[in-house]
Amino acid sequence: MRSVVFTNGVFDILHVGHIELLTTARALGDYLIVGMNSDASTRAIKGPPRPFVGQEERAAMLRALRCVDEVIIFDEPTPDRLIEEIQPDILVKGGDWPVEQMGVDHILMYEP
Repeated sequence: MRSVVFTNGVFDILHVGHIELLTTARALGDYLIVGMNSDASTRAIKGPPRPFVGQEERAAMLRALRCVDEVIIFDEPTPDRLIEEIQPDILVKGGDWPVEQMGVDHILMYEP
């Protein structure tokens, strides 16, 4: 039985911190699913003029990474619905999210 790891983000300007988060997350399990905020969701969170890179291009860049197995674009401001639907074995979040807001018990907070 494979273990599923989930993480999420906007990934508007892909940088080394993103790569470190994704490779660390993938190393924790057998299959990494990345939830990515849609253009509308990104605008709602970050404000105009974000995103700088459109959702299809951002998703393509993530899919091109060896450590990413699947990318799911979501429209909501948080990935709560997606997490509930996927029910990953491990949820990995960057240090900018308070654990209390996650709503699940199996969380690894990643802080580079």
